[in-house]
Amino acid sequence: MPTLHLLCGKIASGKSTLAKTLAAEQGVIVLSEDQWLANLYPGEIQSIADYLRCALRVRGVLEPLVIDLLACGVNVVLDFPANTLANRQWLLGLAQAAKVPHCLHYLELDDATNHDFAASDAEFDLITRHFSVPSEEEGLVIEVHRP
Repeated sequence: MPTLHLLCGKIASGKSTLAKTLAAEQGVIVLSEDQWLANLYPGEIQSIADYLRCALRVRGVLEPLVIDLLACGVNVVLDFPANTLANRQWLLGLAQAAKVPHCLHYLELDDATNHDFAASDAEFDLITRHFSVPSEEEGLVIEVHRP
């Protein structure tokens, strides 16, 4: 049975690194929001509003692709931030639509650990302000990763 792997963790917590590890160890396909955004909208994302607008377009294209891949038996890692309740609901909905299990990989690190790799104090604080810790009450199967 294919599985949809989801990633949750504060900015620069190692989500993309974990996605690559899962791909290497389990032979799954990785779809990276950062890659899609960089290739489709080079130089266009200058603000959070730009990111939200472009990310919504990417999601509209990828949603049926992810569901089809899972329905065909392909394991998928979505390197998309499952850092808010709304994002997690959308991502969980993909697994539900494909009728496959999911695993939310939660990289649990404190701000000090993450912060060394974040862009700036202001950006880190702005993005982290929207982060919410995942909960099993959301209907999630959670695997916690700690340093």
